Amino acid sequence: MGERQVAPMAPDLVLTTAGDSRVLTPSRSYHVGRDPVSEIPLSDPRVSWHHAVLHLGDGHWMLDDLDSDNGTWSGGRRISRLDLGDLGTDSVIRFGSPGDGPEVELTVAPPQQSAVPRPTALTAITGSYRPPTSIHPLIARTLRIGRAPDNDLVLADLEVSRHHAELHTTADGRYAITDLHSHNGTYLNGQPVVEAVIGPGDLLGIGHSEFCLVDGELQEFVDTGDITLDVADLVVTVGDGRLLDGISFPVGQDCLLAVTGPSGSGKSTLLNALTGLRPADGGTVRYDGRDLYRDYAELRHRIGLVPQDDILHTQLTVRRALGYAAELRFPGDTGAAERNARVDEVITELGLEKRADLVVASLSGGQRKRVSVALELLTKPSLLFLDEPTSGLDPGMDRSVMQMLRDLADDGRTVVVVTHSVLSLDLCDRLLMLAPGGRTAYYGPPGDALEYFGCSQWPQAFENFETQEDRDWMGEYRASPAYRRYIEPMERPRAPVAPSGPAETDGVPPPGAAERSGVPSAPSGQRSLRSPLPARRRARPVPAKPPPQPQRWDRQLGTLVRRYTAALAADRTFVVIMIALPFVMGVLARALAGGKLTDSSVFSALLILCVGGVLTGAANAVRELVKERVIYRRERAVGLSRSAYLCSKVVVLGTVTVVQAVVLTMVALAGVRLRPEGGSGVFLPPLVEIVIVMALLAFAGMMLGLLVSALVGKEEATMPLLVLLAIVQVVFTGTQLRLYGVPGLEQLSWLVPSRWAMAAMAATVDLHAISPGNDLAADPLFRHSTGTWLLSTGMLLVLSLAYGLVVYWLLRRTEPAVMRRARKAG
Repeated sequence: MGERQVAPMAPDLVLTTAGDSRVLTPSRSYHVGRDPVSEIPLSDPRVSWHHAVLHLGDGHWMLDDLDSDNGTWSGGRRISRLDLGDLGTDSVIRFGSPGDGPEVELTVAPPQQSAVPRPTALTAITGSYRPPTSIHPLIARTLRIGRAPDNDLVLADLEVSRHHAELHTTADGRYAITDLHSHNGTYLNGQPVVEAVIGPGDLLGIGHSEFCLVDGELQEFVDTGDITLDVADLVVTVGDGRLLDGISFPVGQDCLLAVTGPSGSGKSTLLNALTGLRPADGGTVRYDGRDLYRDYAELRHRIGLVPQDDILHTQLTVRRALGYAAELRFPGDTGAAERNARVDEVITELGLEKRADLVVASLSGGQRKRVSVALELLTKPSLLFLDEPTSGLDPGMDRSVMQMLRDLADDGRTVVVVTHSVLSLDLCDRLLMLAPGGRTAYYGPPGDALEYFGCSQWPQAFENFETQEDRDWMGEYRASPAYRRYIEPMERPRAPVAPSGPAETDGVPPPGAAERSGVPSAPSGQRSLRSPLPARRRARPVPAKPPPQPQRWDRQLGTLVRRYTAALAADRTFVVIMIALPFVMGVLARALAGGKLTDSSVFSALLILCVGGVLTGAANAVRELVKERVIYRRERAVGLSRSAYLCSKVVVLGTVTVVQAVVLTMVALAGVRLRPEGGSGVFLPPLVEIVIVMALLAFAGMMLGLLVSALVGKEEATMPLLVLLAIVQVVFTGTQLRLYGVPGLEQLSWLVPSRWAMAAMAATVDLHAISPGNDLAADPLFRHSTGTWLLSTGMLLVLSLAYGLVVYWLLRRTEPAVMRRARKAG
């Protein structure tokens, strides 16, 4: 809806209905009907779903009836078209009945009532149509912007830092913006900036607000959720095939769109393309007229995504999980009271008050999904995506979750839900049905879908996709009235723009403007229609840059460490294994060592220590990245530092692992004569040196476990690999077969931590002296020398660092593809 016109010449109109007055601008058209995404929605049952359209024609306003059932009435007579070009007095129009049908009054707006000076052309950067929320005169040379009350321009937005940015004049009289090390960054024309000059045609983004310089004033436009999503010609290819093939559709404001279709129809691929996780190879996604991929760094903060799997730590309580998420997503200067207030707000909004102090794992599937949605609502996203939120739920819970999404859309959000379930499609405003091959089979009201497919029930419709593989579903839809009504207006080509000078502007708004309801929430709670933004220059080419770091690294690390520690402490199984494992391995090594190390026991005792050290560390870490992959991917998309995340694992698991290694070593060797022939270790007493080596070995094993966890695709694959890891450690210690002097095998052993741990401990106890006749003891790495011990312990540190760097690189694979592209370009 909302097809936009070019170069309007008619005056603005004031539309009054049910006591609500709104300003209509001739730069677009306005649909009247019961459809909730209409620009002028009327709920009276006598009004048709799509009843009439008010638009610009021949330079003046026209009202066309869309073959409504009960008619459009003016002056007591039914009309099919009403020319409002000579509107000089009030014009009263009724819909559905000439006597008591819903009444609309149209009057010419006086000049002072127009929302903003209307331009003759629109920018390509944004197609957003709305009056400014507020206008700020630029009197002082410096305007400080932020959340704190002492700023010149105060933004009551938790996405904004207390002192976020400064707008100031330059020596040549122009304006420049300087970011004050803000949490979420300052953006110019969608790109993050630290300092930049702003022109009259530029768009400045801070939090949920956008600013334009117009005639020496700073006009502010607040994104309150009344946004649209326009998708045009999306194509995703893999090899020679296509996963998505020319998908186009509009999503209006406050709209709930359901995306469904048979398996293999591209639903998940479409979701990834719409959210930027895996941008499409062709086509555009426009967030309220702005290119999502180009402006992703800024717009990602206004998009919420709830994957099919949980995006929170289920060991924590609901309130605690949301609290940690708030710490990570809000600026570091946000007070605890502010964060807690927002957490309480979303808990109340989603009806979780009675479950706020329960552990997430104890909740039902539907309630856990509510918690995931609550986590995303913390930052007040305008656009919310959900992937299979009702998967595995019973019909009653299915309905409950869908009703929650309906309520979220009604509260002023655009909601897109990918689902296999058809039980509650009646709650949705629009339905997108995908056919196999990633093609559009239907887009329109859900209630019309079965009739369109010629089916009485949904199973029959899905069965047809399987049995009629050669049917041209997309071609049939393109030839249908539904396509002409819901899709075609969006796909009309733009008029060419002739080149001009530096202040060149586009002659028409960006494509993909169809079905915009244009009704943002006014401060009074009433809905008011949009007016166009001031004309702005064509965006200057700006190279893609990585998003700014969202928060001080150490603060993120501190939050992550506290959250991870709390999650591990709440995992009773992990705690039991963590405590028991070093004692079990230590007792076993103690039994083999006896009272002193001898020729018959030294190899077995040291081998058990090596295997125990590696297993202790690896077992702690081998599941920790793969089980949190969905959580990491989502948090990374909203600004989580990759290095802070990895370091939090290293700090917590490393501390646990080192303590375990010390306990294991003390249980195994305390009181054992480690140098039967007498003497000290290389530098220190033998037990102290072995404790150090075991701590380094266990830490290296922990890093190796993280590496395995980053490599595997599923958590179930970690245990077999852990067993394989233990076998490799045994083989490459050098206590079971000869490694030195064997080309290839010797060099390969350098990559195995147990090889170097065994070498360091052998140097400490002087293995050559304990077992002089053993050929394996003649290994050069087992010499009792300072160089051998330092080389071996140093290699354990080098291996730990190497494993960590590889894990850091592997984590990058799970980031949204658009972020990886931006960093590569930057």
